[in-house]
Formats: sequence, C-alpha cells, structure tokens
Amino acid sequence: VQLQASGGGLVRAGGSLRLSCAASGRTFSFYNMGWFRQAPGKEREFVAAISRSGGTTHYADSVKGRFTISRDNAKNTVYLEMKSLKPEDTAVYYCAADRFGDASMYHSEYENWGQGTLVTVSS
Repeated sequence: VQLQASGGGLVRAGGSLRLSCAASGRTFSFYNMGWFRQAPGKEREFVAAISRSGGTTHYADSVKGRFTISRDNAKNTVYLEMKSLKPEDTAVYYCAADRFGDASMYHSEYENWGQGTLVTVSS
C-alpha cells in the first residue's frame, strides 16, 4: 500500500491542524494505521494508532485528550485531528500501515510508510 500524508503547516500554540493520509494500491481496510512523529535530533515516536475497523484506538500519553485518530475506509484515508497544539508537537508526522498486527505503538511493526508532513508549532 502506498501512503501520502498531507495537512502539515505552521500554527501557533493552542491552534489546531488536521492531518490526512491517503492510501492506494491495496485494500485499505486490511490495514491497521498509525501516526508517528520525529522531531529534529530525536527518535521517531508513536503518536496514535487505529485498528482496521476503527473500533480500537491507542494514543501516546503526550497527546491524549488533544489528538484524535480516525479513518474513513470508503475514502481510503486516515486522519489525525490535532488540537491545543504545543511547541513540543513540532515534528515531521508520518503515517504508517500495518497488515498483520493490532494497531501497535511500535514503529517496527509497520511495513509501509508515507513520506511525512511537517508540523511546526510556534510559541
């Protein structure tokens, strides 16, 4: 499956953004989907994940209550709604697809990755 992330940009602290990740090439509903991020000089970290049906979601503690992951299998798209953004949310955000797991928080379990979209939160 090929993934294309979009929706990043520059936003002030406290603002909101919605990221989208469009999938193509395979049956989207077969895949658990995840969002990860990587800030400059830091390792890639888990943000959120959603199961194939959308019935199960997981979030990193740092984004719980502020970010919401969702998916529309009819549109082959997964979303990350981000609210109350903080400067420490600044990173390149990647979407990823996992065919065999269970909406994991571990990036090693995802076989397919998008190119990333940059989110910059100014203070």
